[in-house]
Amino acid sequence: MSRPVTLFTGQWADLALETLAKKASSWGFDGLELACWGDHFEVDKALEEDGYVKAKRELLEKYDLKCFAISSHLVGQCVCDPIDSRHKSILSEGLWGDGDPEGVRQRCAEEIKRTAAAAKLLGVNRVNGFTGSSVWHKLYFFPPTSQEEIDLGYKDFADRWLPIMDVFKTEGVKFGLEVHPTEIAYDIFTAQRTLDSIGGHPNFGFNFDPSHFIHQFIDPVTFLEEFKDRIFHVHVKDSRVQLTGRNSILSSHLDFGDPRRGWDFVSPGRGDVKWDPIVRALNRIGYQGPLSIEWEDSGMDREYGAQEALEMIRKMDFAPSAVAFDTAFSKE
Repeated sequence: MSRPVTLFTGQWADLALETLAKKASSWGFDGLELACWGDHFEVDKALEEDGYVKAKRELLEKYDLKCFAISSHLVGQCVCDPIDSRHKSILSEGLWGDGDPEGVRQRCAEEIKRTAAAAKLLGVNRVNGFTGSSVWHKLYFFPPTSQEEIDLGYKDFADRWLPIMDVFKTEGVKFGLEVHPTEIAYDIFTAQRTLDSIGGHPNFGFNFDPSHFIHQFIDPVTFLEEFKDRIFHVHVKDSRVQLTGRNSILSSHLDFGDPRRGWDFVSPGRGDVKWDPIVRALNRIGYQGPLSIEWEDSGMDREYGAQEALEMIRKMDFAPSAVAFDTAFSKE
């Protein structure tokens, strides 16, 4: 049996949830991965308003859609980041407050804890998101950066996220970090360092998204095999390397969609991600959760792209064989 295919609503938050649900249902999606912004899923209302969660469930049921995960990328980013004016644009006024960096980080940490409780109320046991990082800006080791300084960054992550993960454990909810540039984990080595820093907390794992590996020249299948017990959720998203000899994988301070960039996101199936080896790897590690399409392509109409991506991943996904192909030749 193939896995359910959902649509991540983060890039559609300008639409009312009912508008999007109606579209997604008509296109053939099995469910929605609800973003905790726009009107799609609001943590404060879920915890404080009678009937809010029930109304969300009924809306999804109305369009024959399920929800397997919610996502709190924006708030999670601000738990560990060095906060500056950019973060104001992704936070509510209440979480931003007076903009004092440590106050922002602490309020966002509490909000992530509340998100676990809200997910439980919705009947969902997965929250995907970002963590932020106090050391991402030290990626290039000049001025000279010591391992002691990087260790302090992972200690800062552990100090802030272990109490959050303990709340997730109490609520019976798991957190899937989307391994991603700008996060505490952005490749295989940093993902392992992240797990080690929190003692392999059982409620912390990964939202696998191969689009962030391609321009780093990381093999997505190797990541799946390395962390097979920590793959809590999967995004279907694609990117394309477009190096010309003039640009680089560092993107040259150019906006997404600028053709001069050394890489960019494209609609799933149109980039450099090879989906057949990924599906086979998911089968090997026993992942049976949703495949959630996160659609980003600055050069394509999103409604066209979402439907094309759905058709692509339905075609590429398959269940593993229950028998060896040469069983028929056996004499026994």
